[in-house]
Amino acid sequence: MPENTPLEKHKDVPVYNTETWMYEDFKIGQKDRSIKRTISEGEAMLFNSLVLDMHPYVGDQVFAKEEGLFEKRLVAGAMVFSLGLGLMANNNVNTFSYGYDRLRFIKPVYIGDTIYTIRTHLNKTPKYDEMGLITVSYEVYKHPGELVLYCEHLQTVKYRNSENFKK
Repeated sequence: MPENTPLEKHKDVPVYNTETWMYEDFKIGQKDRSIKRTISEGEAMLFNSLVLDMHPYVGDQVFAKEEGLFEKRLVAGAMVFSLGLGLMANNNVNTFSYGYDRLRFIKPVYIGDTIYTIRTHLNKTPKYDEMGLITVSYEVYKHPGELVLYCEHLQTVKYRNSENFKK
């Protein structure tokens, strides 16, 4: 059996599912695709209850079927946004969210739909003494390839060598 080891001795063990790239490593035009995931009834209702969204289109099957425009319940747009970006979360310890631009809910997503995300590196600009600003787009698709959401994520990223970016 392994002996109990203090955390200090584990600092050199890489943290699972994290990245450490810096501003200089960001490549404009790079594209990455996520795995797919199917949105279930249970998680959709849990999300709705957590954020207090019980709009009839997301929480009322009778309304959605008998009176709604789509004849079935939708997944809340905020959930599609959260899941779509979560599928591409890179857990980079050198980046910090600065905000989102151009968020658009393009097509409806229904319970049982399977989504995936394409992230594209759009641009980078020096911003602060220690960090630059990068922008990536997220395109969320539902299977087999219908675009349902678009947004741009702005992030600050630490420089490897800040001296190269001082004004």
